Amino acid sequence: MKRIFMNNDRKPDKSAPRHSSALVVAVMLLAAPVFAQAPFYQGKTITMVASTAPGGTGDLRVKAMVPTLRKHIPGNPTIIIEYMDGGGGRKGANYLYRNAKPDGLTIGALSGGIVGLQIMRESGVMYDIDKFIQLGSPESVNHYTIYTRKELGANNVEKLRSLSGIRIGAQSVGHVSYIAGRLFAYLFGLKQPQFIAGYTAPEVDAALLRGELDARANNAASVLRRNPDWLDKGDMDFHSILEVPKGIKHAKLGHLPEIESFAKNDKEKKLVAMWRGFRLVGSPYMLPPGTPKDRVDVLEDAFRKTYRDTEFRKDFLKLVGDDAEPMMPEELAKVIREIPRDAEVVELLRSLAGARPLPAR
Repeated sequence: MKRIFMNNDRKPDKSAPRHSSALVVAVMLLAAPVFAQAPFYQGKTITMVASTAPGGTGDLRVKAMVPTLRKHIPGNPTIIIEYMDGGGGRKGANYLYRNAKPDGLTIGALSGGIVGLQIMRESGVMYDIDKFIQLGSPESVNHYTIYTRKELGANNVEKLRSLSGIRIGAQSVGHVSYIAGRLFAYLFGLKQPQFIAGYTAPEVDAALLRGELDARANNAASVLRRNPDWLDKGDMDFHSILEVPKGIKHAKLGHLPEIESFAKNDKEKKLVAMWRGFRLVGSPYMLPPGTPKDRVDVLEDAFRKTYRDTEFRKDFLKLVGDDAEPMMPEELAKVIREIPRDAEVVELLRSLAGARPLPAR
């Protein structure tokens, strides 16, 4: 160990080089504290473009996200929500793609429906889903099931197939539950099923109980939360499940056959994979194309930390009424990238989404 001693009685040496004082100043400058640059987001305002109306469930999902997200963005910027409801999510997605500055100060809180709208080549789509920068989704587990009233006497798929003209209810043509019901009926191979739309969600269940309908498809969590006795006491017969994501078993309906097991060929398997992908994206967050990488990195990290934060999960459960089942940014990008886009599969799903009789298999 070297030690340095200083003798204060020593007289200055007049013969010492004059540039020594300059050297001392230089050393002092180097030793001065170096102040870190302020985070980019400090003092900034982020606009969250929500493709939903205020007050609904979609709005509550966004509001559950904002406080924790702000905490995890270095600089703790202000976050405001701008609502752009319309076109099933198209209005907000079009704005994010065509009008929003790619400066990291605009984030899209979008509807998962925008993925299917583009892949299905629907009108009014002016964005490219593959060019958005993905920030993940707070929800990904989204199982669907189909069930029939007990009085129908069809407690398995084989008995369902033996019946003709089963009445399957839904909210409207093209609604998620309407398409899910037609997907189940198509892959089951039901005889001339009838699809009756025009109900609200509670009205479909009431019509089942009155015998006006025979069956419906629904989100598994929704039906069991509202009517747990339908499974626990056997008041309804449950027949199959669409696992979203695939391989994740529902706690109470995991014993049901997965709908893909009824697919006869590769096209039908891709049909299921396409619909599963549409439901899996949840309520995605995205950035405009061209956002600088350093800002993307900051926001991706903030979203990852938010999804893992217990405070966010508590807020989500309190406001939305469901547990958060997050999908990280890279997982969401992979899901969108791997959704089948074969033209014949798209046309098959389009036919299921419409009002005409089911196509022949």
